[in-house]
Amino acid sequence: MAWNEPGGNNKDPWGGGGGNRNDGPPDLDELLRKLQQKLNGLFGGGAGAGASGGSGGFPWSLVLIVLAVLYGLLGFYQVNANEAAVVLRLGKYHSTETAGLHWNPPLIDAVTKVNMTEVRTERTTGQMLTEDASIVDVVLQVQWHIDNAESFVLRVRDPLKSLQEATDSALRHVVGSTTLNGVISQNRTQVSADTQERLQQYLDLYLTGIRVDVVNLTDAKAPREVQDAFDDVVRAREDEVRLQNEAQAYANQVIPVARGQAQRIIEDAEGYKARVVESARGEAVRFEKLLAEYERAPEVTRERLYLDAVQVVMSNASKVMVDVEGGSNMMYLPLDKLAQDKGTQTVQRKDVSPAVIDEVYERIVDRLRTEAANSRRSQNVR
Repeated sequence: MAWNEPGGNNKDPWGGGGGNRNDGPPDLDELLRKLQQKLNGLFGGGAGAGASGGSGGFPWSLVLIVLAVLYGLLGFYQVNANEAAVVLRLGKYHSTETAGLHWNPPLIDAVTKVNMTEVRTERTTGQMLTEDASIVDVVLQVQWHIDNAESFVLRVRDPLKSLQEATDSALRHVVGSTTLNGVISQNRTQVSADTQERLQQYLDLYLTGIRVDVVNLTDAKAPREVQDAFDDVVRAREDEVRLQNEAQAYANQVIPVARGQAQRIIEDAEGYKARVVESARGEAVRFEKLLAEYERAPEVTRERLYLDAVQVVMSNASKVMVDVEGGSNMMYLPLDKLAQDKGTQTVQRKDVSPAVIDEVYERIVDRLRTEAANSRRSQNVR
C-alpha cells in the first residue's frame, strides 16, 4: 500500500509527515546540525551556541579546521642538496637547515634558501697606477661561491657590492706594488695570486660568507693614448731579448772552441816542458859520460869536441874559404854541393853496417892522435 493511499495513516517513508522519524533515513540538515554542535563543543562553543545558530548558521568550526590544515601545509618546504636554508624566528636567527624536507610555522619563521655550490663570476675593470708611476687598464674576473649561508644572508647587507668593492681595493693594492711590465707580461700570474689572497682576507674580515675560487687577470694593457709608445717599448724589449739570445748562442759556439784551443796549448806546453826536461837530463847524462872519457884521454876528447863544434858550424854554412899556410891562394870549399853529394852518398849507402862506421871512426881518431903527436914534436924541436 502506498504511503499516501487512504488508510495508509499518512506514513512518510523518509520519516516526515509527522510520522515516526526513526522509521526512515535521517534528515541531512539534522546531521549537519549535529556535526556542527560537536565541533562547537570541541572548540569551546558548547551546545547552546549550535542551538542558537539554528539550521542556517555559518560553519565557523569547519573554516577553522580548513585554515589549520592550510597553515600546517604551508609550513613544509624542501631544501635541495646544493642549498642551505637560513631560518629566522620572529626576525632573529634560529638555525641553518641542510638538504631535506623541513617544517617551520608560517608567519613566525622566515626561511631564506641560498645555493651553496653555484660558482658565480664577478668582473671588475679600471685604470690603476703601478709602482713605477705608470697607468694600466686592468680587467679582472673573480669566481666565487657561498661558503657560509648565515654570514652571506645576515652579516652583510649587500654581499655582491661588498665583493666588488673588496675586489677593487685588493687589485689596486697589488697593482700599486708591481711595475707596469710585471702587470702586463712578466708577473701576471703572481698578480692574480696576490689579489686572490688579499681579497679573501678582506671578505673574511667583513664576514661575507664568500669563498674565492679563482682570480684571473684576463687583460692588462697600457691606456689607448700611450699604446703606440708602449708598443715601441715592447718591441725594444723583444729586440733586447733576441739580441741576448743571439749573443748567448754565439758565446755557446765560440767558448767551447776557445776552451779546446786553450787545452791544446796547455797540452803542447806540457809536452814541450817534458821534452826540454828530458833533453836536459839527457845532456846532463851525456856530459857526465863525456867527463869520464875526458878524464881518461883529455887530448883526444878535446880534439873530438873541437871537431864536433866545427862540424856543427860548417853544417850551417854553404861556402868556406880556407887560408892555406905558406900559400898565396885561398881554398874554396862549396859545402852546399858537398852536402848534396853527401846526401846522395848517404842515400846510396844506407846498407853500410854500424860496425864499418865504428871502424872508420877509430881510424880517424888514431890518425888525429898521430898528427897531434907529430905537431907537438915539431914544436918542441923549434
